Amino acid sequence: MSEVVTAKVPRELKERARRHGINISGLVRSALEAEVERVEESELRRGMDEISASLRKKLSEKDVVTAVRETREER
Repeated sequence: MSEVVTAKVPRELKERARRHGINISGLVRSALEAEVERVEESELRRGMDEISASLRKKLSEKDVVTAVRETREER
């Protein structure tokens, strides 16, 4: 289901966009989608950084190497 989103822009800008054949709705939709994806990716990266930092405190490099070697040997 779609929602209507409105934005005020100067009349001159809207007219110039129309003159150049710019699909305003499509442009706003794609720009909004790109921005949401960027923000979500940034949030995921922050979360991964926090988890990584937490794991570094709990696991030593030796523990990780041992776990990787054990996993390889199981295959």
